[in-house]
Amino acid sequence: MVAGRRQILGRMAASLLVRLAPAALLAAAPASSATPARAEAGSDTGADKARSILILGDSLSAEYGLARGAGWVALLSARLEREQPGRFRVVNASVSGDTSAGGRARLPRLIERHRPALVLIELGANDALRGLDLDATRDNLSAMVRLVKDSGARALVLGMQLPPNYGPDYTASFAAMFGRVADRESTALVPFLLDGFAGDLGYFQADRIHPNARAQLKMLENVWPVLEPLLN
Repeated sequence: MVAGRRQILGRMAASLLVRLAPAALLAAAPASSATPARAEAGSDTGADKARSILILGDSLSAEYGLARGAGWVALLSARLEREQPGRFRVVNASVSGDTSAGGRARLPRLIERHRPALVLIELGANDALRGLDLDATRDNLSAMVRLVKDSGARALVLGMQLPPNYGPDYTASFAAMFGRVADRESTALVPFLLDGFAGDLGYFQADRIHPNARAQLKMLENVWPVLEPLLN
């Protein structure tokens, strides 16, 4: 029965995407096309003394539908190099279509390889799209934050929101989930990555889901005020 319910929810979510206002913004690239975003600074080297900032996200951070170098993560890397040259190296480990479970599975290896000073976690939207249990999503997000903190790094959770089509209870629970994780794990939070432009079609690609190039600076500006104090 549970499997059948999830299949039904998945079909409902797929049909809703055609009608959703851009407030959905749910990183909906098909899992079959999931590919990691290019690391902004390449692979680790022994001579690299910069502190790593790891971005663990889905298509919202993986430059889905954008030219390489146009996404908010690339803009973050450029801003850091401009304002604090040589101090930080941004590694974009985002995968289009990824879920919180996928990120949780990938994170230990990424921490081992890149030894980040800071990890930004932008996951959970695809869980909701697929009708997954939000308790499991919350547990995955909490587990990722703990993995980051146990490694000696700082964590920053990037929150998302759902459109009202999913029903008031589910929508409210999803939006509140990120804040509850941040409170429970005593970590930093950006409440809504797409705050300020979620209802404006001019900031979205033709699919009405993924932010376009014009929106990327706005996404960075939503992240920067919370991120900047963590860089010290």
